[in-house]
Amino acid sequence: MNHNDLCPVERQTAADHGMVSKVLEKAVSQSGRTRRAIAARTGIHKDALRRILSGQRSPTLSEALRILDASDAAAVSTLMLTLSGDRVRGDEWLDQPVAHFLDGFLSELPAALERVLGNQLVDVRPRWAKGTAHRVARLLSDHIDELERRDGLLDGEGGIGHG
Repeated sequence: MNHNDLCPVERQTAADHGMVSKVLEKAVSQSGRTRRAIAARTGIHKDALRRILSGQRSPTLSEALRILDASDAAAVSTLMLTLSGDRVRGDEWLDQPVAHFLDGFLSELPAALERVLGNQLVDVRPRWAKGTAHRVARLLSDHIDELERRDGLLDGEGGIGHG
């Protein structure tokens, strides 16, 4: 069976496998840890890890998450970005605070939605996702600006600051 004989979902899965292996290899190489140390931290045999990182073997979801975690990479957001087709951003954000923020955000979001929306969850429409993402980004930007403004005020009053 060749690649063209696969259905579209199977072709996408094959492409995802290669992307995921590349992301995992990059995470391991950037971690500063040896492959042996990563294998020990993940419980994955070193030969299996070598095959996963070289693309010879597909990792399970659990293995991919454990490898990213052992590499101190933001596991959920890195895989989410890679599998959603945004591999460039996944690579760029691999070890950045924004990826770790996104991991925490994604893990807290379902419970926050249930708590705040309650019975209104059934009223949420998929078409609102893009606009809501932009509103959250603006809210976060405003929050950062406010924190910087407060830090500036403290610095100017001889409080916490430089000197």
